Amino acid sequence: MAAKKEGKDYFQTIKKVSRALGTTLERDKLLDLIVRSAMEAMDGKAAALFLADEKTKKYVVVAQKGLSRKYRHAGSEHVGQVPREIMKKGYLHYRDAMNDKRLENRDLKKAEGIGSILVVPVMVKDRPIGVLSLYTAQVRDFSKEEIEFLTTLAEQGGMAVENARLLETIRAYIRISLELMSDINSSLDIRVILQTLTEKVARALDAKAASIRLLNDDKTELRLAASYGLSKKYINKGPIFAERSIAEALSGVPVIVKNAARDKGVQYRKEKEQEGIVSILCVPITAREGVIGVLRLYTDVPREFSDQDIQLVSVLAHHGGLAIQNASLYMMLQDDLKGMKDDAWSHRCWF
Repeated sequence: MAAKKEGKDYFQTIKKVSRALGTTLERDKLLDLIVRSAMEAMDGKAAALFLADEKTKKYVVVAQKGLSRKYRHAGSEHVGQVPREIMKKGYLHYRDAMNDKRLENRDLKKAEGIGSILVVPVMVKDRPIGVLSLYTAQVRDFSKEEIEFLTTLAEQGGMAVENARLLETIRAYIRISLELMSDINSSLDIRVILQTLTEKVARALDAKAASIRLLNDDKTELRLAASYGLSKKYINKGPIFAERSIAEALSGVPVIVKNAARDKGVQYRKEKEQEGIVSILCVPITAREGVIGVLRLYTDVPREFSDQDIQLVSVLAHHGGLAIQNASLYMMLQDDLKGMKDDAWSHRCWF
């Protein structure tokens, strides 16, 4: 997009931000560049980028320029979800911020010297994750080109956030995989390994809890092998039947449950609601003979698991399957060695 207004070359600004996106992976620096570029190119008094906090459902300032500390702290308490209007129209324009009844803290805006506000959504994969706001000292309208320019900057902000998230996921994948493989190689106590796995996968993906359940001999029940973050009351709620509890995962396919309290494919829905479980990612654990159990990740807020999340948990579940397989082979070997020793002792006694 190349649009100029009052000597401002928006295209050159977009090029500068795009170049920075391609040369650095430091999210905070990129977001600071975006809000600074918005303010300078559009002659704003201030600019701020808000991102959603998954747990509090509030939008908090992650980058800003030109706003006082008092305004930032008061404003963040009142920013909730992105208004429907902004998603429908593509932007929000508060022409007279001091008197617009749609806005809260109008006295604070007056004290801050804010005339108008233009707000556009920050998107990642067609999903709003925040907003980019431009504040002007004078009450004014915005041209179509200006709205498009701010929207483009917001899109670049979304890319910066997503790139940082992907990078952190890759780092977590490498770190946890190496740690888990080290644990598997240094211990043959399968209980310790599986307990470590549940804790590490829950922490890595910022989940409430995780569990590993293995099929019994007749493959009718999933019995708890390890858990992290779950209460004793929830763990002891009753048997988990293979055919009644997210059964699709036992066919070898990862399953996402967005709302555990309402999904009919979930067992003990009331107990999950009481435990504070909202979303579940369930991936199969496989060994040479096929699926032997499941690794489940639980969150206490609605969660959209990405392809990277699913891949990471699936790989860790595979490591868990290898650990179980190795431990089983070791126990078989121990039994064989004991049998050989017994045979040798009997042979010696015969003489």
